[in-house]
Amino acid sequence: MSLTTSCFSEYKDIVQEGDLVLIWISRDQIKPVKMDSEASFNTRYGTFPHKDMIGKKYGSQIAIRTKGTNRFAFVHVLQPTPELWTLSLPHRTQIVYTPDSSYIMQRLNCGPNSRVIEAGTGSGSFSHAFARSVKKLFTFEFHQVRFEQAMQEFKEHGLLDENVTITHRDVCADGFTIKSGDTTSFDLTNVQNVDLNANAVFLDLPAPWEAIHHLDSVIAKGEKVGVCCFSPCIEQVDKTLESLEKNGWTNIEMVEIQGRRYESRRQMVRTLDDALERLKDIKRRKLAGMERRKRQLEGLKTEEEKQDQNNGQPVTEKTQFNPFGKGERVKEGDPNYQWKEVTKIESEIKSHTSYLTFAFKITDKTRVEESK
Repeated sequence: MSLTTSCFSEYKDIVQEGDLVLIWISRDQIKPVKMDSEASFNTRYGTFPHKDMIGKKYGSQIAIRTKGTNRFAFVHVLQPTPELWTLSLPHRTQIVYTPDSSYIMQRLNCGPNSRVIEAGTGSGSFSHAFARSVKKLFTFEFHQVRFEQAMQEFKEHGLLDENVTITHRDVCADGFTIKSGDTTSFDLTNVQNVDLNANAVFLDLPAPWEAIHHLDSVIAKGEKVGVCCFSPCIEQVDKTLESLEKNGWTNIEMVEIQGRRYESRRQMVRTLDDALERLKDIKRRKLAGMERRKRQLEGLKTEEEKQDQNNGQPVTEKTQFNPFGKGERVKEGDPNYQWKEVTKIESEIKSHTSYLTFAFKITDKTRVEESK
């Protein structure tokens, strides 16, 4: 089998022909693109030829001059990572986002020696995170079209040549054992049954309680094995708890992750003297306006007021001092003012994606002691 280096497990400095790159347009717009020197990447800001990106360092800003204006538009060329892939991948199903996936991997004690079962594969978001961190991933997808799409995607990303096996299977009905005759990426030429020996399990299924009783035959013996069930509805959690308890899983706990994004920015330093100066400015302008209206009623305009009126200019000058964000706009970071670093949070918490139900099990608790 020819080995292909995955861009998700090894990093390099320079963008090359044929690379999968992630083009950062904005925080909410990241597009996966395969580099082709004859192609271009089109945005509403302009067209970015791939040849301008090839040969540049990852993380570089690529700029073009927009048509009809004298301004520049730019994008950034980024190295693919599971976290960025989660934000840019084509959605085939609901996906597991980084706040959930990172917490799940930590709770399941995933590491370089872990062997993980995942069902189902879906859009492959969590699969990429597992593939980077664990020794072996066995992922299952029951939907034929999604299985084929995920398998092709894993192949293009070099994951099948490294540590990922994907199998077309309804695990609720048929279990997790990979055997001869299955539709799978595993090479079964000289193998009848694959020993999964998993020590971590992730179930993203509509009915995980129907698959839990199949796990005993494929999880590791004599060590602590963790399972996480990803369920959007509390009714699913209730049925999952019953099945976990019935099948001998312990230390059961359900959690929910809430994520909030913080943005760093600068805020003008406002003091009491600023507030007093602002009030004095308002009072001066108010008195000047009252005096001007009084002269207008009496027909006594000054030569300056008559000239401003003939020219169509406002007779009241704009305020020159306002540290409170109204009136004349002050550009953030203006050196004429004092600034401090602050954080701005989102107005709404992106709370519920799914409930995470964790449980653990040791299938063989016998102690083997060496004879003296």
